[in-house]
Amino acid sequence: MGKTVLAIAVLSVAALTAGSASASPVGGGRFDRPWEGFAPASTELRDGDPSDAGLRSKPIDQAVGQIEAWTETVPGREHPMYAGAVGLVVHNGVVVSRSEAGYEVRYADGQGTELPADQWEPVDRDTIFDVASISKLFTSIAVLQQVEAGAVDLDSPVARYLPEFGANGKQTITVRQLLTHTSGLPAEVKLWTLPPQDRIPTVMALQPKSPPGTAYTYSDPNMITLGVLVERVTGDRLDEVVAEGITEPLGMRDTGYNPDRGELRRIAATEFQADPPRGMVRGQAHDENAWSLGGVAGQAGVFSTADDLAILGQTLLNGGAYAGERILGEHSVEQMLTNFNSAFPGNSHGLGFELDQRWYMAGLSGPHTAGHTGYTGTSLVIDPASRSIVVLLTNRVHPSRSWGSNNPARQALAQGLAEAMSVRPVRGSKSWFAPPQGPATLTTDSLGSVTGAAQVTFDAFVDTQMDGDGVDALAVEASGDEGATWQPVPLTATGPGAPEGPQQSLAGAGHRSWWRVQGSVPESSKPLRLRWRYAPDDQYVGRGVNIDGISVADRAGVLLDGERDDERLTPEGWFQTPR
Repeated sequence: MGKTVLAIAVLSVAALTAGSASASPVGGGRFDRPWEGFAPASTELRDGDPSDAGLRSKPIDQAVGQIEAWTETVPGREHPMYAGAVGLVVHNGVVVSRSEAGYEVRYADGQGTELPADQWEPVDRDTIFDVASISKLFTSIAVLQQVEAGAVDLDSPVARYLPEFGANGKQTITVRQLLTHTSGLPAEVKLWTLPPQDRIPTVMALQPKSPPGTAYTYSDPNMITLGVLVERVTGDRLDEVVAEGITEPLGMRDTGYNPDRGELRRIAATEFQADPPRGMVRGQAHDENAWSLGGVAGQAGVFSTADDLAILGQTLLNGGAYAGERILGEHSVEQMLTNFNSAFPGNSHGLGFELDQRWYMAGLSGPHTAGHTGYTGTSLVIDPASRSIVVLLTNRVHPSRSWGSNNPARQALAQGLAEAMSVRPVRGSKSWFAPPQGPATLTTDSLGSVTGAAQVTFDAFVDTQMDGDGVDALAVEASGDEGATWQPVPLTATGPGAPEGPQQSLAGAGHRSWWRVQGSVPESSKPLRLRWRYAPDDQYVGRGVNIDGISVADRAGVLLDGERDDERLTPEGWFQTPR
């Protein structure tokens, strides 16, 4: 394979994973007990059901039902969200859910004319999908393999390896900046409109839109360039590098570029394209740039199955090894899961991987939750904190990209797994839970007049959407007029990830820890009522909110012990649950 030699090949899997025993000694199924470190390198996927992994099945089943429903027209949508879908959910090495619905092929043209029903081809668990930009992960792994081999330095200029790239203000752009989309290169380039001999030279000649390192722009030219870099330093084609360094060692038999035409009936169709005039695309890269580059490019072109992508996900959860084969060292995987874009809030990115993107990771989002989406309707989510993987493959562009996004389905499957995991009470056998759909209020009866300030204390597990508007948050409010009006109670929370200082409401995500919360209500002769109000926004959601250990006391004594007097609390949208 030319120069593609892993420097770590001489080390055994056991030697490289020594020290991974730092992982938390906890069982699966717990959202509030995140794992630390990588899973044992010996972890391999096995089929089971949610109960085998300590999960509740209902949230996952509900999500799968939604995904199935979206293969047809539902209220509020003019068209089906996608023709077909295959989903796969993994927790702690157990494949807890497999699902497939809809069709690989259903339409004859871009207007949505349906083929005769006997020509519709149903999806199956081994349907091969064009994964589009998930291909970027394979390119990124190939780059890091070359870093480990000593052939590439992350902080060296790209022009060191591709001299022709060092033109038009790109002399200082580094390999790391390409991987984190901070190079300043434009978001896209239309190579398919150019003569073949001009396509790669055009990428090499691009001019940055912003100075390198000063802005985040998700850019296909970044990854096209990295694909060329891999080919240059190895002397081999990118598809050969990926096959020999990633898919073949891991046994990903159905993953690669330009699938064999003999597998066509297993491949989901994508879009009917008129410009360029390709007709109904099936078995060729949907991405026009990748197609124009012969189906092999750094930003797109990979085809895969849900099972194969789950193997890739587990490999990364294992720290770079699977089934006795190591494709990356743990340090490289750590860099893929570490945010290098703290200067660009909302655009967290490791080396190649997107991080903490609630818009498709939903309640699994966290600082090190990694993944990627593909334009064709695909997504991969890898959550080290819960040792979970969610794969959703759809052909949402069949027959037309104009039919809309499948983000609700991406969110649904990730959210189903998040809600299937438990959040255990910290006091007693139950806590109050407000699901992320909200809104919800938990209101006390009259606590009487307050002698001195009333001290409110409780435990809170808060996993909500973080935004600057203060919505999707937990608040405590006080009323002295039997609930006619309510005033916020300033709160101070302590614990991992808790906001600093007094807050009008509490929001947080990714920390997966209980907080201890305190507030104070001024003395009053009027009868006091309190309520806990959870008000999520209507866009992106988290795992929800649990509260436990409620206590209200003034100078004269205890006004409310929530553990003993839960009948004094009136829930609307809150539920008592051991989870």
